[in-house]
Amino acid sequence: MSRPLIDRSSDLKKLRDEGYDVQAVNGFVIVRDVPYLNSRRQVKRGAVISSLTLAGDATTRPDTHVALFAGEYPCHADGKPIERIRHGENNTKICDSLTASFSFSAKPKPLGHYENYYDKLSTYVDILSGPVHAIDPAATAKTFPVVDGDGDGDGDGDGDEGVFKYVDTASSRAEITAISRKLEGSKVAIVGLGGTGSYVLDLVAKTPVKEIHLFDGDTFLQHNAFRAPGAASTAELAEKMPKVHYFERIYSKMRHGIVPHAEYATTENISQLPGLDFVFLCMEGNAKRGIVQELEKMNLTFVDVGMGVYLAGDALGGIVRTTTSTPNRREHVWKSQRIPFSNGADGNEYDKNIQIADLNALNAALAVIKWKKLLGFYVDQEREHYSTYAIGGNDVDNEDKDE
Repeated sequence: MSRPLIDRSSDLKKLRDEGYDVQAVNGFVIVRDVPYLNSRRQVKRGAVISSLTLAGDATTRPDTHVALFAGEYPCHADGKPIERIRHGENNTKICDSLTASFSFSAKPKPLGHYENYYDKLSTYVDILSGPVHAIDPAATAKTFPVVDGDGDGDGDGDGDEGVFKYVDTASSRAEITAISRKLEGSKVAIVGLGGTGSYVLDLVAKTPVKEIHLFDGDTFLQHNAFRAPGAASTAELAEKMPKVHYFERIYSKMRHGIVPHAEYATTENISQLPGLDFVFLCMEGNAKRGIVQELEKMNLTFVDVGMGVYLAGDALGGIVRTTTSTPNRREHVWKSQRIPFSNGADGNEYDKNIQIADLNALNAALAVIKWKKLLGFYVDQEREHYSTYAIGGNDVDNEDKDE
């Protein structure tokens, strides 16, 4: 109950987003890890607790200004008790791991009541932690704890609260959770986990898509480490793992739904994946033609990426390309030859094998941005289906636009 309630209650969500360790348990709302001083002027950590009142499935105005506290009695910097909030002593069991020992009264003026739980709990936290700063100026209740994302609190991924193993507090802090939900439930595939494909995975893994299918038959080797996000250890390189399993291990730390396919994509294995919504093509070679044709038969939207980097004297130049194909617009792929289907033997500039991590990351970002535009996450003014970025002039050119 804790996480859904917090997500639906702006006051509790604000506490969480500001870094407080907040929970809703057994009809109480708890802020844990609150620093305070005991009578020996030692910095301790306790919990501020309030009874919880709800209106439907969200909080409403607190029914009392009184709060409970689990810990020793809090004191001023000189070790004397904070008498102005003393209300009573009790032995209230909040849950199996927490029992409140004291109750406090800090009635707000002029209303005599708190309008919400953020105001109430943060007020008590400030009263208790204020004297601590004379001993430890860095002590704070804003500890930004890891928030379990399963929804049932056991961390095993069988809850109903989404694909992440911990809460996406980045979206909630930016107040874009509703926009992020436009990406929920999608099943995407990434074909090729080279430099660009691995960065596509890094970006897509941090969205609430349901499944991410990975296709690559290669092994993760030393040269790959210099084109991929993160930093592989020598021990990991020595394992010589299939790329898909190497990246599955990394991104399964934060989310569910990473589905590895330790094989090169073909028309057969792509067509056997039911329910795909989108495909990122991050591959080179002659096999691409058949896969593109198969994706069109499946009526799928996809983005194909590529780059052509060349030596220009003692520096590098080139172009980064993003081609989008949707059921409503396919002809540009063939008539305007917007996707190269060679393996580089004929000198096509987009299929040369100079790969630079920053350009891979840029190519991936442009592809993911386009995907998000198609889903309404970003504004899409140009509605282009073909774009190129020229390194030398720092220019982006958009073509094949919808009218």
